[in-house]
Amino acid sequence: MKRTTAWACSIAVASAATIIEITPAFAQASKIDPADTAWMISATALVLMMTIPGLALFYAGLVRKKNILATMAQSLGAVAVVSILWAVAGYSLAFTGESPWLGSLDRFFLIGLGMESTNPLAKNIPEALFMIFQMTFAIITVALVAGSVADRMRFSAFLLFGIGWLFLVYVPSAHWVWGGGFLSAIGVLDFAGGTVVHLNAGVAGLVASLVLGPRRGYGTENFSPYDLSLAVVGTGLLWVGWFGFNGGSALGANSRAVMAIVVTHLAASAGACIWMAMEWWSRGKPSVLGMISGAVAGLGTITPASGYVMPWHGIVMGALAGVICFGACTKLKEHFRYDDSLDVFGIHGIGGAVGTFLVGLFATGAISANAELPNGVSGALEGNWDLLRIQAIGIVITASWSLIVSFCLLKLIDAVIGLRVGLDSERMGLDVSLHGEALQ
Repeated sequence: MKRTTAWACSIAVASAATIIEITPAFAQASKIDPADTAWMISATALVLMMTIPGLALFYAGLVRKKNILATMAQSLGAVAVVSILWAVAGYSLAFTGESPWLGSLDRFFLIGLGMESTNPLAKNIPEALFMIFQMTFAIITVALVAGSVADRMRFSAFLLFGIGWLFLVYVPSAHWVWGGGFLSAIGVLDFAGGTVVHLNAGVAGLVASLVLGPRRGYGTENFSPYDLSLAVVGTGLLWVGWFGFNGGSALGANSRAVMAIVVTHLAASAGACIWMAMEWWSRGKPSVLGMISGAVAGLGTITPASGYVMPWHGIVMGALAGVICFGACTKLKEHFRYDDSLDVFGIHGIGGAVGTFLVGLFATGAISANAELPNGVSGALEGNWDLLRIQAIGIVITASWSLIVSFCLLKLIDAVIGLRVGLDSERMGLDVSLHGEALQ
């Protein structure tokens, strides 16, 4: 959106008011700030760490020994493939142009991206840094889906799905919400990825688990994790990396980034405590798996709200995540009998949807008044019923698009090369059958 000097002055006057009308975009002139740049470099490294080694260790620790390397390969493959594709066209289609549906090819192969260039969405840091920060989000979103299909999906099929899904689901969603697209225009708020990352990945994971069918022996054989210590280490890396994920989404070294980090940590802690308490009450013992699942549920749920809420909101949202995601991973999964191997839908899909909706209930003017919110949304947000309705619309549209496109893409890949390994390969383990390697 183009700005004029008069419009910039009106923003300055409005910011002094008690109720602030904040518009999308980019009132300040481009000026690269060294402090903001330093923080965003750190945040980018933290978010990349969430996938390798964080998610790789987390997922590897939850599968059986014969599939550990294959599970890690999916995270590593996502990093390598998505990075190249994001530089080629993903970034340009998501974060350039003014179309409500999809960006332009102005930065195809990153042409025109120079040392001093900036993106209108982040005028205080180099555009190359904004590009790679957003790249790390695309990487982990694709990698998250792998948790739903662990133990049975062909590596080649996963890579093909990741390529198609990146351009058909993730890139459009990122543009709709963060790149000036139509969801941003109607006022949907998603600070760091409740819809774009967690809901998208969770729904795609659910669809993939249904299309592939359950693992051989699901419900009768022992599918206990081989090494929960790996998963605990992975959780720690995810937890710390989430400070960059949510704090970095402030796009600067400022108080909003600090508040996002505070609420992120509190939500993770509350989620772990509540999940632990529920297991203790219902099963007599608090499991390590439950504690780390609750922490990740809290992290995913607070993500869309982290830049809009106060610390106590983080505790409440983390606690709600512990209750709701626990139910989704137990009662809901048992009732519908789907084999979402590592509960991507129950934790990330449900958590992302709950957190996105709760933005409409908990978003606070005291936080958002210092930020640029889309579509003239008022700084007096808390308990805004219109915003609750808008958030619900964003959830439905995002989930529906991910569901439809993921299903069609999976069916196409299945028809061309097949999605699932053979029975003998599954019994032998994907490490040996797909990669010719095995842990001793």
